[in-house]
Amino acid sequence: MTAEATNVPKSLYAADPRTRRRNAAEARFRTYGMAAVAFGVLALVVLLSSVLGSGLGAFRQTRMVMQVPVDAAVVDPSGARDPAAMGKVTTIAYGKMLEQALIAEVRAKGLATEGISDKEIAGLISKEAPAQLRKRVLADPSVIGTTISFNALAGGRIDGYFKGRVTMESAELDSNVSPAQLKLAQAMRDQGLISLPFNWDFITAPDASEVRPEAAGLGVAILGSLYMMLIVLVLSLPLGVAASIYLEEFAPKNWFTDLIEVNIANLAAVPSIVFGILGLAAFINFGGLPQSSPIVGGLVLTLMTLPTIIIATRAALKAVPPSIKDAALGVGASKTQTIFHHVLPLAMPGILTGTIIGLAQALGETAPLLLIGMVAFVRDYPDAPPEGFMDPASALPVQVYNFTQRADPAYMERASGAIIVLLIFLAVMNILAVILRRKFERRW
Repeated sequence: MTAEATNVPKSLYAADPRTRRRNAAEARFRTYGMAAVAFGVLALVVLLSSVLGSGLGAFRQTRMVMQVPVDAAVVDPSGARDPAAMGKVTTIAYGKMLEQALIAEVRAKGLATEGISDKEIAGLISKEAPAQLRKRVLADPSVIGTTISFNALAGGRIDGYFKGRVTMESAELDSNVSPAQLKLAQAMRDQGLISLPFNWDFITAPDASEVRPEAAGLGVAILGSLYMMLIVLVLSLPLGVAASIYLEEFAPKNWFTDLIEVNIANLAAVPSIVFGILGLAAFINFGGLPQSSPIVGGLVLTLMTLPTIIIATRAALKAVPPSIKDAALGVGASKTQTIFHHVLPLAMPGILTGTIIGLAQALGETAPLLLIGMVAFVRDYPDAPPEGFMDPASALPVQVYNFTQRADPAYMERASGAIIVLLIFLAVMNILAVILRRKFERRW
């Protein structure tokens, strides 16, 4: 190669081999990033599709409309309308009234297929329906002696038929339902006697036994989760913020504070089940607090949430420019005034975000709650605070676990529906974190 060729200046518009390799590497990296984002979005879509596909059915429930004569001789034998005496009438009597009303309605409309017995017709009604009728009569004794329109829950197999879980083929092998009952249910729906309205009871009703999946709800679990989150918020926020301010602004920098900081970071990575063991030993065995109560669950989740809040709060405090502190101190403010009047308000968005994220993490925890007994079957709603903090309760993630352990296929639908409710709670909390961050955000 000649000297003239070596000294020829290169054009800025013509890429040399080194530039082409660098551009190719950058393009590959961009492709890898886009592929990672696409994979994450795809996984999220698949997860949500699976949960929604199997859980949305829990928000609709099969009910049958019937005209029920409330026989005074059955529900109020004394005729005195005494609530105590009427309360002694069992659901068996109400169940017989419902069965007779349904049989009469089906026979009158000519919907009964040949060969179907009265027992099979009565088998369309849920075992929970008599209890609901009894509750309505006791709440309003004026209906005694009249004929009322009553929306009765259909049995779990009938509900499953209209939601695709039960087929004619599976009914032939099922001792709990027959093809004749499914045909009758379809005829009743065609006549408008059966419908699938929105199931508010799934959100407000308590749990039900294994043989009544159609009546199982999340009311006690939602209330228990709200009680625990209230306890966690009241305890963890002031304790976490106070500890963070002391460690960041007041504590001397020595080996002892370094040890505390390392332990706080380690506690944030401890498996949640360890906190459950600690709660079982400290609050139940030693402290004597009742099992399966929101107070114990709230204390356990507070211990688990504190490290997250402390780490997030310290990061928010460090993010405040030192010049703001120096300016406040320079005009005569004390250190306490500087922190509470200048540093803390500027760090508030980060503190609130860390707190809400910590609460959202605590809301989805299951393992520590299982160890303190919140897996128990609870049908009674806890009282209003503060007495309700000591009453037995459940929690949303534990309720999901309970549903998945039951044999009836309808409970898998209930479990997916509970997951949807839990995801809605988490989404609301994260949206609230974004809103609060933008509301309190200040520029410096």
